[in-house]
Amino acid sequence: MSQSIDISLAEVAAALALVAIAAAVSLWRRVELESDLGVAVLRSFLQLTAVGYVIQAIFDSESLWLVAGLLTVMVGVGTWTARSRARKVPRATLPIAVGLGVAAAATVGLVVALGIFDPKARYLVPVGGMVIGNAMTAAAVALNRLADEVESQARMIEATLALGATAAQATSGLATRSLRSGMIPVIDQTKTTGIVAFPGAMVGMLLAGAEPVDAVRLQLVLLWVLMGSVALSAVIATSLGYRGFFTEAHQLRD
Repeated sequence: MSQSIDISLAEVAAALALVAIAAAVSLWRRVELESDLGVAVLRSFLQLTAVGYVIQAIFDSESLWLVAGLLTVMVGVGTWTARSRARKVPRATLPIAVGLGVAAAATVGLVVALGIFDPKARYLVPVGGMVIGNAMTAAAVALNRLADEVESQARMIEATLALGATAAQATSGLATRSLRSGMIPVIDQTKTTGIVAFPGAMVGMLLAGAEPVDAVRLQLVLLWVLMGSVALSAVIATSLGYRGFFTEAHQLRD
């Protein structure tokens, strides 16, 4: 169905021409992102090279324990990254970690249970990575929106609490809007796929020589899996995250 693609280091280096264009634009418009571009290029090269060797070792061993370990590390790094983006949400680490962990375990477990993918490292590692990455973004976006909503609606929340409402009741509408914000990006991506852009998995299969129909079917599975994982991550993060804004007596924190 596919054939191997060999890309030399020289060909990788040639792609830096596009980075040079980005640096030139930054210099021309005085955006001052040249150093960030350099760090991004260096980090991406080192990180992806290291991860490539790690994944190759896992593929060679075919150990599901190593797969679980790698996905656990991904959840940990994703939690730390999302937490850094949602700084205004008190005690957000646990809600994010639970959201990412449940999203990864539920979606990967479901596609294996349904027989969509075999329980092999070659399938579980890339699918799990995509799930965790998208779940991380959804959780961070949803919690950021929740923090903004609580900040802008603080007086209304306090008035609702004064009337006898619980913290959950006072933030119900805010959490709903936050959940919507976290889910919209992947929904829009799914709506426009194949028209505005081709997703990465589909492009990768086509470049590897797969039949277009096979590439499309795989991409559909992945898109729908991501929708489920994003929903789980965002709803868990917001359902647990709102509690950080309140005391145990259901009082809004300063």
